[in-house]
Amino acid sequence: MRKSVAVLGSAIFFAIAPGTIAGLVPWWIARWEFGPAVLGAEFARPAGGVLIALGLVPLLESFARFALKGLGTPAPVLPPKRLVVSGFYCHVRNPMYVGVLAVILGQALLFGDPRLLVYAGLVWLAFHLFVLFYEEPTLRRRFGDEYKEFCANVPRWLPRLTPWRPNP
Repeated sequence: MRKSVAVLGSAIFFAIAPGTIAGLVPWWIARWEFGPAVLGAEFARPAGGVLIALGLVPLLESFARFALKGLGTPAPVLPPKRLVVSGFYCHVRNPMYVGVLAVILGQALLFGDPRLLVYAGLVWLAFHLFVLFYEEPTLRRRFGDEYKEFCANVPRWLPRLTPWRPNP
């Protein structure tokens, strides 16, 4: 796949998947209206804004990395040709999912809407089941020992502080 096609495909998938899960659905739930601060803690609002920004960084960077380094998209129908193990993938195996969850949790804090906390839990559960039963088995078959080494060194959900460096 050419880089231009991979970039376009990733951009379209970004608008569809994270755009819906972390944008449209939270808007439907909260209408992005401010309610009382979570647990009455006003500092939660700016913390929510920071969490949204921090979640967008690995999300956007990982989508770009899939297209430019992996020569594919995060969409299962146009997967990358190469296993992507650089950038945020040196810290956590699923930076896109972690980024989406951070954006949703950030919105829950910013808008003071506990329904978004419940939604974030359901989204995490769906991500976790998808990763366990589809994504990881598929990547093990596709990339073999390279993926097994990646899994042995990089945690699935909680980022490691020091980046993992694969053997060249």
